[in-house]
Amino acid sequence: MKVKISADSTADLSPELLEKYNVATMPLHVSLGETDYLDGVTICPQDIYDYYAQNKKLPKSGACSVEEYSEFFGGLLEEGNDAIVHFCISAEMSASFQNAEIAAKELANVYVVDSRQLSTGIGLLVLDACDAAAKGFSAQQIYDRAMERRDASKSSFIVDTLEFLYKGGRCSALAYLGANLLSIKPCLEVKDGVIGVESKPMGRYRRCVTKYCENIRRKITNPDPTRVFVTHTKMDEGIAEEVIATVKSWGIFDEVLETTAGCTVTTHCGANTIGILYFNDGK
Repeated sequence: MKVKISADSTADLSPELLEKYNVATMPLHVSLGETDYLDGVTICPQDIYDYYAQNKKLPKSGACSVEEYSEFFGGLLEEGNDAIVHFCISAEMSASFQNAEIAAKELANVYVVDSRQLSTGIGLLVLDACDAAAKGFSAQQIYDRAMERRDASKSSFIVDTLEFLYKGGRCSALAYLGANLLSIKPCLEVKDGVIGVESKPMGRYRRCVTKYCENIRRKITNPDPTRVFVTHTKMDEGIAEEVIATVKSWGIFDEVLETTAGCTVTTHCGANTIGILYFNDGK
């Protein structure tokens, strides 16, 4: 059986990884004012920075419709794939999973995974599915494995400023003001499918990033050594390189993959946002 692995664009996999693992992507919608774009196809993160600089407004993201998912899945099946396993951003964050699942029910052998993650927290599940498919796992087995492992995918980011979260209505004016006054650099973590604040280090951003890395290292208690992601938005010079070097120095992971976060993370968090994402289930 030929199993095709696909994912929402919010998985934040690089073009090189998408090509290497032959992953199909479903671009979500991003609206700048009245104009609708497709994530990673007709809009990129720099467009968001430019738009915000000019208008002081953030874009709005939107899920793909049932009809769009139906066309996407149908096209993949018409290409000769016997089955599809598709990965969506957490159902708590978007209607993508709901719409994809409705579309899948009208087709045969399409399995939709609610990753309960975002960014390369989804990407970890996607590449693990690709590994399983290469070993000859069936679509059902790949789906079951993803459902078993999704809570072991650990996703977190440290944010330099709450400006984008505040402008996007995801934190209060009081929290925004307090963070600025106290130089708080929040660490955001995905847990149970939603984003929450894990810790609030204070001080210069580079110093807080170092603290973030130290905290992640303590949390890695039972890692899958296959791969780890260092995923970030537009960064000040040298910071991403320092984090990558730190992760490599741990000697835990066989592969350290750097990716640039797409439009979803950029819209929510802004520049100077970086995360270390990994499996913590020892498989």
